[in-house]
Order: sequence, then C-alpha cells, then structure tokens
Amino acid sequence: MKIIIIGLGNFGRSLALNLTENGHEVFGIDNKMEKVNLLKDHIENVICMDANNEEAYKIIPIQQANLGIVAIGENEGSSIVTTAILKKYQNLRIISRSLSQIHDTILNAMGINEIIHPEQDAAFRLTQQISFNYTLNYFKIDNQYSIAEVFSPSSFNGKSVQMLQLMQKYSILLITIIRNVKLNLLFNKQNKIDTQQVIGLVNEKTVLQNGDILTIFGKKQSIIHFIKQENIIHPSYSY
Repeated sequence: MKIIIIGLGNFGRSLALNLTENGHEVFGIDNKMEKVNLLKDHIENVICMDANNEEAYKIIPIQQANLGIVAIGENEGSSIVTTAILKKYQNLRIISRSLSQIHDTILNAMGINEIIHPEQDAAFRLTQQISFNYTLNYFKIDNQYSIAEVFSPSSFNGKSVQMLQLMQKYSILLITIIRNVKLNLLFNKQNKIDTQQVIGLVNEKTVLQNGDILTIFGKKQSIIHFIKQENIIHPSYSY
C-alpha cells in the first residue's frame, strides 16, 4: 500500500517507521528539515515541503497513493488546510489527527470519517493498564463491549471450556488462548526455544493449561466482574 504521512513529529515518525517495517511504501512529509533528516536513513521516501501549498503536491505520487494520514500535531489550522487539500483527491482514503473537539467538528463537517486522537488513545490505554492492572491488553470496541487479554487463573488449569461455563457465570466469551510452547530450532532439533502461539478458536473441549493467556469478549462490567471474582492479578504487580 502507498501511504502518505504528513507531519513527522513523534507520532507521525513512529507511524512511518512501523508502516515501513510492515511492508508499506511510505512517503513522509514535513516542513521542518530536522524532522525529515531523522527519517531519511530509515524510510525510502521523505520530503521537506509545505503541506499547505497545493502546488507542492505535484512532486509526490499522490494520485497513486491509497492512504493519506494527516499526523500534524502542532498547528490545528495547518492540519485543517492539509486535510482540505487531500480531500480533493478522490482516490485517497484520509485519516486525520484531531487536536481538539472543535477540530473534530470541522473534520466531521469536511466529511472525514476516520479521526484519530493519539494522546487521548494513549491516555486511555494507560488508564486501562493502571485501573485494570490484571489485563495485558484491553481493547474498547464501543461504549458497551470490549476485548481483554488476561492471565488464566490457576483454578482453570486442566479444566475444559465447557466446565468453566464462562457465558453462564459471567456473560463473557472466551475467543482464543495464547499459550507458551517450545519450538524446535530449524537446524538443531535437540535445542528448543520458548515462544507463544495463538491456538485458534476454542471449543467446548479445549483444556486450559498453566500460563495460558485468555482473550475474552464481553461487556466492560462483565469482564471486570469476572476478573474480580476469579481474583486475576497481573503478575507484574505485588500487593
């Protein structure tokens, strides 16, 4: 996928590096040369230009791009103008960073449906980690439902999914399990390495093992109730 990222601050730079590592063709743009220089040895295409200058877009392959990400985080006005310019390219899917509620309102009025709030999202994830210290990962799907990864309590060891009756007891669904496994090295089968694997969708006969990580789905309050009842605590914390 060809992706144009405009704004190479901490967020845009991290995004450019991660997307490049995942095999995407990234074009990074910023109006500050020092930010461009930080990336020039790490991604193939990085350009110093004024994204508010419509004529400047003639030097980048925007007609061939699939996605444009406005990651500007310092200047709300510049972000809005840049988004407006990108809107003229019908081929382009646009994701725009918002810096305020007013910014949200303007982007919505412009017809931008994909709006991101990196600081708020990071704060939300940290809040979940602090408040729900028993979870490894927590994903909010909507205002009611979430997905969480939690360590399987020792009381579950050796029991099947059917025996646990998670839906009946807690109104949560066990989606899959991340399990510690030992893999043979390719050229030396005598040596093994420890790794984690997702076992796929569980069924009623799936038996839980010591050290399993459970991926569960349900309402937020149901997940909290389950974790409190089963006394699940993140092993990094001690009380």
